[in-house]
Amino acid sequence: MMVVPYKDEHSGKKEQVAKMFDNISGRYDLLNHLLSLGIDIQWRKKAIRELKGIQPKLILDVATGTGDFAIQALDLHPDKVIGVDISEGMLDVGRKKLKARHLDEKIELKSGDSENLPFEENKFDAVIVAFGVRNFENLEKGLGEIFRVVKPGGKVVILEFSKPSGFPFKQLYNFYFKFVLPKIGRLVSQDQAAYTYLPESVQAFPDGKDFLKILTGIGYKNTACKPLTFGISSLYTGIK
Repeated sequence: MMVVPYKDEHSGKKEQVAKMFDNISGRYDLLNHLLSLGIDIQWRKKAIRELKGIQPKLILDVATGTGDFAIQALDLHPDKVIGVDISEGMLDVGRKKLKARHLDEKIELKSGDSENLPFEENKFDAVIVAFGVRNFENLEKGLGEIFRVVKPGGKVVILEFSKPSGFPFKQLYNFYFKFVLPKIGRLVSQDQAAYTYLPESVQAFPDGKDFLKILTGIGYKNTACKPLTFGISSLYTGIK
């Protein structure tokens, strides 16, 4: 069964996810850092370090949101980072952030659907995604599109939430994710559904070896998974 944010609505997952992020865009950055206790910043740094060896000049950030991962990617000194997202609300917040930091010449944020990327084949040296693949309506189609636009030999780096399995962290995490996080999320974001959808979508996501199997099936080579912070999230890599 497909997990969606607004269960009473009949629109598809893609439309609902765009609406949800539009609704919470103004407070998304604050909530992100608050709910992950700031650990998400370290996760992004670690993920970007995975690309140091290939020194990518043109990077695509899929499901860029407000552009945090794209900004982190500047550590690699690329010529350009392009971020795409289906939520105009998130992109608007991101563009203001880039302008304020004078980064709008290095990073371009565009409206775009991960399952139908507006780029030609073999264009990017690297593609990055942070906490976005879980929201794809069709996971294989989105990952296939990423494969299409990355150059042969190019690297894909994906950060995504996963499910810790070790005691007692699994139990603590489940309690936080199911009871504490939705309450704080609702309070700050004013969106009833957004932070109930988050734990539900993580629960439904095929993480770890299951996700690597999907990547390999699409054609990615040298796939690897590194659990981060006791398995709260995972860092996946693959080569075209």
